[in-house]
Amino acid sequence: MFDSDSAAAAITQHDLAEKTFELPEHNTAFHASKRLFDIGFSLALLPFVVLTVLCLLVLNPLLNRGPLFYVQPRMGRNCRAFPALKFRTMQPASKITRSADDPLEIDRITTLGYFLRKTRLDELPQVINVLRGDMSLIGPRPDYFHHARHYLRVIPGYRARHAVRPGISGLAQTQLGYAAGVDATSAKVRADLYYIQNAGFKLEAWLFWRTLVVVFRRYGA
Repeated sequence: MFDSDSAAAAITQHDLAEKTFELPEHNTAFHASKRLFDIGFSLALLPFVVLTVLCLLVLNPLLNRGPLFYVQPRMGRNCRAFPALKFRTMQPASKITRSADDPLEIDRITTLGYFLRKTRLDELPQVINVLRGDMSLIGPRPDYFHHARHYLRVIPGYRARHAVRPGISGLAQTQLGYAAGVDATSAKVRADLYYIQNAGFKLEAWLFWRTLVVVFRRYGA
């Protein structure tokens, strides 16, 4: 059984220095299987995405007025920006004013948006990002691109977490929950680097199961 407590503590602050981080030896069988599973599972979810879209087209005008989707630039593999898709959960704003160290603007979350976040349905459109190759089902959660540029400068090891595709879910999300600000993101980095250095069939299966537990028990933020 994977020990989540040891995972959180396995990488020390000293280990977070970028010069000490080394990518594990490439496991061709694992990475090929991971990509095939990403594609197959995402294709299987597409009918559910369409059904959710149809439901939201009815509910949004009543409980979540505004655009159906929200597209935000996020930092992906090799620190490159990509457009991450989500169902919109907040009142529309002309621009993002929250800084990299500010808490989430909870007051902007709509009634329907709260439900979507709690059930993680807001992230369902990201299966399109998985099919495009921007993301994986499991991996480090991508941050808003402009916040991520700040974290690159102030958080040791932050650049190294972008050595792999970001994920819809991952070790940091299932064990630590939503991360906002430098301190919380630093803890997220430790978990992400542990995942990258220990990625394999066993850990991937455990994280997939943990993600299902989080979704069905509504541990979303």
